[in-house]
Amino acid sequence: MSVEKTDPTYPVIPSDRGDDLHNLEVVHSASLVLFVAGNQFMVMDELVETFRSHYPEVNKIFYETLPPGLELKQILAGGALFKDKLIDVRPDVYASVSEVAMQQLEEKDLISAGDYFLYLHNRIVLMVPKGNPAKINSLPDLGRSEVRISQPNPEYEDIAFHIMDMYRDAGGETLVHRIMEEKRAEGTTLLTTVHHRETPLRIIKREVDVGPVWSTEIKHARQQNLPIDVVEPGEDLDQREKINYYICPLKNSANPENGAKFLQFIKSSRAQGIYEDFGFIPHFSV
Repeated sequence: MSVEKTDPTYPVIPSDRGDDLHNLEVVHSASLVLFVAGNQFMVMDELVETFRSHYPEVNKIFYETLPPGLELKQILAGGALFKDKLIDVRPDVYASVSEVAMQQLEEKDLISAGDYFLYLHNRIVLMVPKGNPAKINSLPDLGRSEVRISQPNPEYEDIAFHIMDMYRDAGGETLVHRIMEEKRAEGTTLLTTVHHRETPLRIIKREVDVGPVWSTEIKHARQQNLPIDVVEPGEDLDQREKINYYICPLKNSANPENGAKFLQFIKSSRAQGIYEDFGFIPHFSV
């Protein structure tokens, strides 16, 4: 469906994010529609193919790997604009790193109470260019005037709230304000819309000195031989005990039975093992 690009009703998917809209050609005829937290992008090819091998009748799968906050806006608005097209399908399954997102969907009667569940964990680390030229050793170093940060935008990316909690744990509200307000005004905190795509590129181009990311993104970057290093905040700061991934079925979706199959699959040792292979922390036994 074509609509005006300026239509304020719908959130806008950045025009260069076609790589986060998988199998877009079948979006309106799909037998399963998944909106998953974007930081799982490196897992999804294997996960979807393994699911399809168990359920060959679910042969057309459209899935998004955008930030879950943007996907939530898309669900609540009934669609999102991508270039000059409206993607107006309701997902059969939605996954996020925010329980608040699940509660919002409950309040809007888009999911049934108690239908969402926790299925995965992760933690936050700092991605830096190879050799760590800015000599970043700890979180307070991000407050330095010369340090340029690729920072997820809390308007779109749920990871941003976990990152701000990490800053808060390391340096109180002073560090949060320094990074999120003062350095933004100074031009040394650069917000992202799709951080798992933008931050590694900025690091490689030396446009920034550091970017807080999921630990799984470090593993993926190393598998691609990207010139990056990692700074570990430490177990007491990396939010590993607080980062929970939730998943749920949507009411009145087109393929509820196939959605239920995927939700059952996601709990399986096979699916959880795939996530573990990519650096995630399984919630169910592997």
